[in-house]
Amino acid sequence: MPQPIPLKDHEKDARQVRLRVIVGGVLVLLLIGLLVARLYYLQVVQYEYHSTLSENNRVHVQPIPPTRGLIYDRKGRILADNRPSFSLTVTRERAGDWRAVLDALVEVLALPPEDRQQFERRVLQGRRPFEPVPILFELNEEQIAQVAVNQFRLPGVEVAAQLVRHYPHAEHFAHSVGYVGRINEQELRTIDPVDYAGTHHIGKTGIEKFYEDALHGKVGYEEVETNARGRVLRVLKRTDPVPGQDLVLSLDLDLQDAAERALDGRRGAVVALQPATGELLAMVSQPSFDPNLFVTGIGFKAYADLRDSIDRPLYNRVLRGLYPPGSTIKPMMAVAGLESGVISPASRVYDPGFYQLPNVQHKYRNWNRSGDGWVDMEMAIYRSNDTFFYDMAHKMGIDRMHEYMTQFGLGRRVAIDLNEESAGLMPSRQWKRARFNQPWYPGETVILGIGQGYMQTTPLQLAQATALMATRGKWIRPHLAQRIGDNPRDDHEPFEDIELRDPRFWDYAQQGMESVLHHPRGTAKKVGDTSVYRIAGKSGTAQVVGIKQGEKYDSGRLNERHRDHALFVGFAPAENPQIVVAVMVENGESGSGVAAPVVKKVMDAWLLDESGQLRAEYATPGAATEVSQR
Repeated sequence: MPQPIPLKDHEKDARQVRLRVIVGGVLVLLLIGLLVARLYYLQVVQYEYHSTLSENNRVHVQPIPPTRGLIYDRKGRILADNRPSFSLTVTRERAGDWRAVLDALVEVLALPPEDRQQFERRVLQGRRPFEPVPILFELNEEQIAQVAVNQFRLPGVEVAAQLVRHYPHAEHFAHSVGYVGRINEQELRTIDPVDYAGTHHIGKTGIEKFYEDALHGKVGYEEVETNARGRVLRVLKRTDPVPGQDLVLSLDLDLQDAAERALDGRRGAVVALQPATGELLAMVSQPSFDPNLFVTGIGFKAYADLRDSIDRPLYNRVLRGLYPPGSTIKPMMAVAGLESGVISPASRVYDPGFYQLPNVQHKYRNWNRSGDGWVDMEMAIYRSNDTFFYDMAHKMGIDRMHEYMTQFGLGRRVAIDLNEESAGLMPSRQWKRARFNQPWYPGETVILGIGQGYMQTTPLQLAQATALMATRGKWIRPHLAQRIGDNPRDDHEPFEDIELRDPRFWDYAQQGMESVLHHPRGTAKKVGDTSVYRIAGKSGTAQVVGIKQGEKYDSGRLNERHRDHALFVGFAPAENPQIVVAVMVENGESGSGVAAPVVKKVMDAWLLDESGQLRAEYATPGAATEVSQR
């Protein structure tokens, strides 16, 4: 018997249909929700990124870095120029997994692991989106070829040609011209990012840093149309960059070379300047270093070798070296003593070989232990008699001494465009109270009279103080820049001249300085005897370690670096000053025997012609005092 056909359950079918509709609706709503969320994420959360990416596929604004200004010496010879170099850049937004790209790059070029870490630090430095970041400089032909062959493994990596700073004379002007280096994170926070777009170097030291604004120039821009791969299709608009201004310095390459040869590899400093203009003619700090090492990034080991060297080649002795001036300041002290009325040109002091304060047993020794007998001011200068200046300092007192010596630039930054200069130290009662919370003692005044004690000066300050002696108190601040672009350098912060109640005081002190080299008993008579012109100068010896009361200085018992520093300052010709030279030789011991010959060699290089005779323009007092572009 056939089975009965079951009746259709319409209610059940309706329930299934409703369930399917609900499930389908929920799935549709979920998919719509996911789509909306994705759209929100792409168009709202990542709007800026994709907007920039989309625009970059069509129109891209590329900065055009300006060409850095060149630096010349006074005769137009290049001291700092720009030379073409190939560098490797990475654009992070085009590289995808840029860390993997860096790994591949290190493998392709067989670079050490520390380079990989340095690359990542450079890529992570703050910069604008889609701006290429240079990570490796001065590529050779083999490296360029390896990058080209492996380009498929290195998305976002490009070889770019650019101009890189170069110093053709290497270490000879490292401490004056300075150097440029890569912009670091701290500098990024202070510079204008628009002004430095596309520029990766900035002045770090010396003239390169002081005149950064003039040397840098102004950035240009290029609006280009690109495809999705970033290839430039055409240039839509271009604004040319403004190149940096060239600098002409007062330094003279030949005189710099002569000063270095005169120093003969010894640790020390030489400063030469024109007293009538304040122009620095030579500025030597030895030992020195090659600034080219710092332009594209110096290696860790190379930097450690320079930093940790016992000879301190990175240390600018001319501007930052602080040394007791010793007897080099005695002519300035004599002028201060005359002006204050403490002494007169005829004042005499009896020197038994030492000096004692009233009611004090301590003896302040003269360098000549047997004494010089009766000593007047001129003899005190040319014999470098300590006893005379001990007595004068005690009579002047610290307050007047501080007042007058500050006028000569001691304890002050004297230069215009050397921002690394130390102010040195011209001590006072107030300074000692603030520094040590102690009163000032008479014995400290006594030794200050011969340039010892707390007093600290730089070779540049000694050169400027000597220039004031040569110009009879006319303040013309030292500077390196002769011309900036087409404009001469201008001194916006002049110092007040030293006005004396009797101008003859300058003559008395200058006569003493001449006698140092040209009097039969002058301390530097041997040097003066070999000169075809008259020199006014003063020797000095600066103690490095103290000598106990009653003991004699014995260099043979001292470590070489504990021996006295040798100093000498002078100007020439004495009757028509054209050049001032200050020399400091570390641990040289004898100012007259070691530093004075260096001074004369530098003066000869500037003043004498090829036949060894004084140049005609310097022969008489009526000759022009300002010499330009020799």
